[in-house]
Amino acid sequence: MLTHPTFDQLHQIGLHRMAKALADIEAGGEAASLGHAEWLALLLDREASLRRDKRLSKRLQYAKLRQQACVEDIDYRTPRGLDRSLLTMLVEGQWIDDHANLLICGPSGVGKSWLASALGNKACRDNRSVLYQRVPRLFSDLALARGYGRHPRLQARSVASISSSSTTGVSSRSTPRPANDLLEILEDRYGHRSTIVTSQLPVDQWHALIGEPMTS
Repeated sequence: MLTHPTFDQLHQIGLHRMAKALADIEAGGEAASLGHAEWLALLLDREASLRRDKRLSKRLQYAKLRQQACVEDIDYRTPRGLDRSLLTMLVEGQWIDDHANLLICGPSGVGKSWLASALGNKACRDNRSVLYQRVPRLFSDLALARGYGRHPRLQARSVASISSSSTTGVSSRSTPRPANDLLEILEDRYGHRSTIVTSQLPVDQWHALIGEPMTS
């Protein structure tokens, strides 16, 4: 086998990972025991695996998840009232295909953001786009973008993927403009994309926080 010409050609056509796999196979002494079909299958498998890893790395980088968390590490022994069957269903991800939404409520310190990050991580591994946003930061970004004339584009990006929006840490009422922004984002996503919202505030206190007593 003409190793060096093949190696060079793989680089020329952009199959750099396959070229590395070819070098690794030869260096590991596997080459002599493989037939042509086995060679091809192994190289393609390495290339596909490395591409998946690269896509996952990019998705996780874009997602900006608040915590490094995985659904495999969920501890059901901790008394937090977790429903194992419900979480199993959420991990499978059908609710995302159905464009359903998820609300995680509870007092501070029970792991709401961790659980949202774990579900976001699983969605990334399932080749889905994820974006984690905290409400105060989202409002700030939208206000800044509006000043530079980029508001519609930023708002469109905010609705382009699963976003985990946490109200934790918000201590003042939102002005009508941010409240309208949040409403528009959630309205645009409804029925089209899934949203996870985490909050330490009971739902009946949300109107007071957002600053809108009624929304029709």
